[in-house]
Amino acid sequence: MSVTNMAAKPKTRKLLFSAGFSWMFDAMDVGIISFIAAALAVDWGLTPQQTGLFTSINSIGMVFGAALAGLMADKFGRKAVLLWTLVIFAVASGLSAAATGFAMLCVLRFIAGFGLGGELPVASTLVSESVPAKDRGRAVVLLESFWAIGWILSALIAYYVIPDYGWRTAFVISGVPVLYALYLRRSIEDPPRFVAQSNTMRQRFSVREKLQSVWSAPHRRSTIMLWILWFTVVFSYYGMFLWLPSVMVLKGFSLVKSFEYVLIMTLAQLPGYFTAAYFIEKFGRKFVLVLYLVLTAASAAWFGSATTEGMLIASGICLSFFNLGAWGGMYAYTPELYPTKVRSTGVGFAASFGRVGGVIAPFLVGWLVAREVPISSIFWLFFVTVLIGAIAVLWLGTETKGKELLD
Repeated sequence: MSVTNMAAKPKTRKLLFSAGFSWMFDAMDVGIISFIAAALAVDWGLTPQQTGLFTSINSIGMVFGAALAGLMADKFGRKAVLLWTLVIFAVASGLSAAATGFAMLCVLRFIAGFGLGGELPVASTLVSESVPAKDRGRAVVLLESFWAIGWILSALIAYYVIPDYGWRTAFVISGVPVLYALYLRRSIEDPPRFVAQSNTMRQRFSVREKLQSVWSAPHRRSTIMLWILWFTVVFSYYGMFLWLPSVMVLKGFSLVKSFEYVLIMTLAQLPGYFTAAYFIEKFGRKFVLVLYLVLTAASAAWFGSATTEGMLIASGICLSFFNLGAWGGMYAYTPELYPTKVRSTGVGFAASFGRVGGVIAPFLVGWLVAREVPISSIFWLFFVTVLIGAIAVLWLGTETKGKELLD
């Protein structure tokens, strides 16, 4: 079945767009951070270490948000947790515009990250549980494609808003999604698969028992693989993309010019998702993840060593295309490896462990830049990291294409 035919089904289409727009707003907020970091470095005179801390603090919040929201979604439902996490991140993002100092801004970004980290795994679980097996992987990858739209919006805001109206206006715009929660409250429902489990059954499983189940013999191999995969993908993504505008400045381009080039690179994310959505049901989850991760690693090495304007743009486009396609495959794959009673917990803790990589990488890049380590060496680090993730999937992963979810 083609992407178009699947999307044409009214119920699936409504679910994808309802959850997808919340995903888009998440991406817009994360993307704006990378551009605001470059602007703040000029406006507030931030050191590379402070810039690294600023881009990392969001991910610190996401570590806690992903873990807690996963547990809560298995207990109270996917819909309720999705709504609350959306409200938390949107309110904190909007309030960031009023920050009067670096410490205050970091606190607000931590709270926003908490909401962001909780919303993403819950949304992917909700969609995964609501779509038939033959379309499930494609649907989750298409959900992930809204991330690219959000990044494109953030790049447009950076290019047209930040230079003329300042970074505070960008934060005000990122607070708008709180209004979307009013629509989302009426447009989505908990998946029938989740509702079918009685409330007493869900209450019987304590937090400790859920964690034990995720690490029990039937799921241990998958959990190890997923934690490695999430850590390597998130580490490389946040290390590369949150620093992308700043790296372009370090390579000699003006702030506005760097925003323009990053916007061009960001546009490549959409075809990356769409090709992954096609291949994931045709060739399987492992094929998409391993192929796209290997090509992400190659693109990272190319980008780091690029010396001409044309090479930078071409390698950046490839980096966006393959990295985001891999993200789509990862989000589709993760919920399929756990039973319904602990699915959100399994997804949430894999995402939470991955977010630790998102904390370390931006700060590590700032530390390396401050010590004048060449950009090419930094991107070779990402080359090795992404390959480790690909090897983990190839060695430890099991194919779930076409299989019904476990109950």
